Amino acid sequence: MKAVVQTVPRPDFSRPDVGVVMASTWRVGTPERQRAAVDAIAEAWRSRDWPAVGLLSYTVHIGTEGETLFHYSQWTDEGAYHEFVRTYRDDRNAEIDAAVPGIERVALHAYAPYRAVDTGKDAVPGCVVVVDAEFDGSDAAAPRTFVDLVLDALATDPAPAPGGIAAHFHVGTDGTDGTRMLNYAEWETEEAHIEAMAAPGRGVGSGTPQWDAVLAFPGVTGDSVRRYVPALSLAPGLS
Repeated sequence: MKAVVQTVPRPDFSRPDVGVVMASTWRVGTPERQRAAVDAIAEAWRSRDWPAVGLLSYTVHIGTEGETLFHYSQWTDEGAYHEFVRTYRDDRNAEIDAAVPGIERVALHAYAPYRAVDTGKDAVPGCVVVVDAEFDGSDAAAPRTFVDLVLDALATDPAPAPGGIAAHFHVGTDGTDGTRMLNYAEWETEEAHIEAMAAPGRGVGSGTPQWDAVLAFPGVTGDSVRRYVPALSLAPGLS
């Protein structure tokens, strides 16, 4: 079966068969190279059969800073990803690199879907905000505990920021990725998230005890917030 470009460039978060998500960043340098890389990815994938190894979807996002791409792929398990690397990845990357030389591939991590929350809005995301946090590893349960606190803070916030659509939380798999948490947050527009971040207080939450607990959570060694525009989502065709 061939790869099919989805009408809406968005992963299907309702799939029950997603065992692992691979998230990575490519640094390409300029807005023109961002678009060219997305076009090259689409061509390299649509011209080949879909890898029959447990890949469920592959979505690419363009960084609003004009330099990066964020890749989010859903797999049945981590072994499926490693089989893809062994069997299918090199020729695709070679074609993409020929079209857009000098791509820097950085920050590949494996995550398991954990929890999610949505506002019930029937809206197509115009912006994806990727929140990445890393913990010191002293508490193996820290990523999950942190997510639980964030969801409690969101549920009890008396004045949630307008423009949010959904938040899909992931926790790192075993090994070094086990110290990580990723939130794939969907917003109506980039401007809505910028305004939320500029509101009084820290982050997008109100000044509540629940948000204070999130901000004071121990063992956080690094975090980042980056905004992207959904660009391309691929999935296997029906035949």
